[in-house]
Amino acid sequence: EKCHKCEECGKGFVRKAHFIQHQRVHTGEKPFQCNECGKSFSRSSFVIEHQRIHTGERPYECNYCGKTFSVSSTLIRHQRIHTGERPYQCNQCKQSFSQRRSLVKHQRIHTGEKPHKCSDCGKAFSWKSHLIEHQRTHTGEKPYHCTKCKKSFSRNSLLVEHQRIHTGERPHKCGECGKAFRLSTYLIQHQKIHTGEKPFLCIECGKSFSRSSFLIEHQRIHTGERPYQCKECGKSFSQLCNLTRHQRIHTGDKPHKCEECGKAFSRSSGLIQHQRIHTREKTYSYNETKESFDPNCSLVIQQEIYPKEKSYKCDECGKTFSVSAHLVQHQRIHTGEKPYLCTVCGKSFSRSSFLIEHQRIHTGERPYLCRQCGKSFSQLCNLIRHQGVHTGNKPHKCDECGKAFSRNSGLIQHQRIHTGEKPYKCEKCDKSFSQQRSLVNHQKIHAEVKTQETHECDACGEAFNCRISLIQHQKLHT
Repeated sequence: EKCHKCEECGKGFVRKAHFIQHQRVHTGEKPFQCNECGKSFSRSSFVIEHQRIHTGERPYECNYCGKTFSVSSTLIRHQRIHTGERPYQCNQCKQSFSQRRSLVKHQRIHTGEKPHKCSDCGKAFSWKSHLIEHQRTHTGEKPYHCTKCKKSFSRNSLLVEHQRIHTGERPHKCGECGKAFRLSTYLIQHQKIHTGEKPFLCIECGKSFSRSSFLIEHQRIHTGERPYQCKECGKSFSQLCNLTRHQRIHTGDKPHKCEECGKAFSRSSGLIQHQRIHTREKTYSYNETKESFDPNCSLVIQQEIYPKEKSYKCDECGKTFSVSAHLVQHQRIHTGEKPYLCTVCGKSFSRSSFLIEHQRIHTGERPYLCRQCGKSFSQLCNLIRHQGVHTGNKPHKCDECGKAFSRNSGLIQHQRIHTGEKPYKCEKCDKSFSQQRSLVNHQKIHAEVKTQETHECDACGEAFNCRISLIQHQKLHT
């Protein structure tokens, strides 16, 4: 029989002690105080549990994984991770939960109730804890501190996740392959490898992705968005990782160090290539393969000095590649697919790198700066070629006469003197030229209306109105 009745709310109690504790809900009385921090509580059991924060005592241990807790109720909730027990069920949709508070929060989805409102911005929340967490965005408060590295967090859950970096704890295990993860979100993402699920679809090209973050990054190919900007030089990037790598140009940071010789690199790919020197893997140098810098910038960037195992084969032509992405790019030669579209002029490209280089025509961006003279370039290959002016390096030598050139294109043009090759032919008069610019100059004769006699140079095709100007010009060839 409940003989002790509360006059405030009518609730009844069998024991007087429970009745007294309950009345403190209405009176707000908190007679039990913590000697360490002065915080007060309505029950003695609450102050005992609270004091464990100061003492570090965690007397409640999980029989499944050995994890310890300062409060018994927290242990009970934790054990439901192992048992899978979800005793709290929603009457609306029958979804079940391991914690009562999770059910209460969930039910507000059906009711739409958001009773907790932020006084700063007016945003409303269905749960008070969410409001408290949100308010820290305004105050900047980060009350949860890691004792290992002193890093601070605005939410306790973020601290718990962070601490697993130090402890190595990986409580979220994949049932398919046994791989364990620090965060539940990592496990969910990983499981899509087994299911093959790719729920995030690009509406532009139809490509699908396993993660929303991958889709967001991919969509920047179509939009041209580059939200990550370097504060040093203003260059922008579509991905944060690319900005991080780029910033090492300015900082000189080289975090990837070779354990054999101590040499450091700004990129992990540079370290991997370097380490093959020590492992004595087969290498090729530019001299050994008689290769030189290609005028095509993107090919220069992708050149591999150290070859890898080529396990990806093109069914069309039999060419093999060491990276699957390179095979995909190559196959567009056969299909003619050009999925990367310039939003300014509508021109399309087979590779995103080609689109990025092309867009600099519209933006005027010239991110590659020569430190010798300050001249800037839109492509890295143009900077490399230009630097030969300062170094005097002329690696491209003519086998016929020994003349050397700083560019491969210069050597090719020169060799036509020896071979007599004239690949550039005028469609109007069938005259041929060894250089494209000579053909362009020649074609002006046909395009322009001749109001007076024109004198054309036989060597390069350039035309002059005055014969004296032609004679002076011809001295350049002799």
